Amino acid sequence: MPTPPCVRLAATDHEPARDLPAIGQGTWYLGEGLAPRRDEVRALQHGLAHGLTLIDTAEMYGNGGAEEVVGEALAGRRDAAFLVSKVYPWNAGRDSAIAACEASLRRLRTDHLDLYLLHWPGSVPLAETLEAFERLQEAGKIRRFGVSNFDVDEMASLTALPGGEACAMNQVLYHLGSRGIEHSLLPWQRERGIPTMAYCPLAQAGSLRSDLLGHPEVEGIAEALGITPTQLLLAWAIRPIDGARDVIAIPKATRLAHVEQNAAVLMVELDAESLARLEAAFPSPRRKTPLDIV
Repeated sequence: MPTPPCVRLAATDHEPARDLPAIGQGTWYLGEGLAPRRDEVRALQHGLAHGLTLIDTAEMYGNGGAEEVVGEALAGRRDAAFLVSKVYPWNAGRDSAIAACEASLRRLRTDHLDLYLLHWPGSVPLAETLEAFERLQEAGKIRRFGVSNFDVDEMASLTALPGGEACAMNQVLYHLGSRGIEHSLLPWQRERGIPTMAYCPLAQAGSLRSDLLGHPEVEGIAEALGITPTQLLLAWAIRPIDGARDVIAIPKATRLAHVEQNAAVLMVELDAESLARLEAAFPSPRRKTPLDIV
């Protein structure tokens, strides 16, 4: 059986290198009563059992409700997951970030996060946030830190600060209909070995999101490959570039069948013809475009 595709996190002063599955589990809108809680918990556990071991959440999601769902799902299973959460920009101060992280840990029923992200750029100086992240690392409450919704100029500002070069991840909106990050941001991060986590990989938001799953070319290619349009979009998001993978997609699913379909994408390899057809229908941008943010 082939090895599922992975994305490697580089070793740090604190942690060894870590391989993560190229598809994880998102939790946006969990814990808000949109689906029975037991179904949300079961879906996350089902994903773990099918190799989707990265779980991404945030204090913002459901005002902590999503973290509580994740905490319930990981009861007795914490070691099976690579756990990611995010801090509000206004909670990212020298002391407030520590308090926010500790509150997230309580909701998640764990003593540490594998990765802690600044949810988007804010008014708190990045140097303060980095200081808080360093203190959290020294206390063993987070293993790595990163950011979300940072464009290339913001990434450059971050990594120019003392300690900023240890940024392990940038989580941004990315899907077939929203490829703006390919012009400047992705190449910049690839030069520095910083992987990308793609939220909304199934075109739930961002430019050209309308009817992307129902686009004739998407439907036709998916049918020819024997997969669903949703699976095609996921496989495209995590496709290797120049033989290397550095994008992790984090779709959300609350139905077990959808979890299994997402996990099955780890075994999908898109052929050159399919990729060329998608490129022709949804070309990569030729100029810098504003970062798509939800």
